[in-house]
Amino acid sequence: MLKTEVLTDYPPEEGHYLRGNDFSPVAVAVILIYDYDKIPKEIEQLVRVGVESGAALSGTIQTENIGIEKMVCNVIGNPNIRYLVVTGPESPGHSTGEAITAMVRNGIDGRKRIIGSGSPTPYLFNLPLEYIERFRKQIKEVVNLLNRGTPDLVRNAVWSCYQENPTQFEDYTLYDIGAYPEDPISGKLTWRVANPVAEPKDDEERRQQEALLEKMAMIKRKMDEKKRSPLK
Repeated sequence: MLKTEVLTDYPPEEGHYLRGNDFSPVAVAVILIYDYDKIPKEIEQLVRVGVESGAALSGTIQTENIGIEKMVCNVIGNPNIRYLVVTGPESPGHSTGEAITAMVRNGIDGRKRIIGSGSPTPYLFNLPLEYIERFRKQIKEVVNLLNRGTPDLVRNAVWSCYQENPTQFEDYTLYDIGAYPEDPISGKLTWRVANPVAEPKDDEERRQQEALLEKMAMIKRKMDEKKRSPLK
């Protein structure tokens, strides 16, 4: 079965995750709805179970924009990862789990918005399209365990993904299909946009923002000219 080595800078993006077997075909994403200093033991346990059961990466993801962007970079850095188990309680504010499944299923539009997502700000401004498309091709299946992830369920899902023969797990048929047949991508975020909420979401909003910035610049110029003018 084809497996590939990861790059020396893998995983390229820092985050709240554990690194396991690089040759595993599965990663685990646990939705996080708590502040990092208030993570309950149940969530920490799901992350540990993921990596202890054989996942390549297992960690938390909080937001439907930058959180997903970091996850994409880390997954495409390891072509051996072909499945993504999404678990934990869905975020009522971000709908992060729903955004992940929509991104894999539909991709993004011209404004870099995840198509079909009901999340408030599902914009992947910091990723080139090639990264997103590579992620969508590389991930064969998202195993959706949102709102019902237990240690046993996560353990069984991960175990099923690395079996040699097709294995039934709930409605999914899972097994290790081998590495994605392209080189790993050493992708890091460009961080052009650190606050996606503040970004204009369409051309009209962008025009309004540009007009406001132009007006503010004009006011500043007049104030500077007034400061330079001699007193009468």
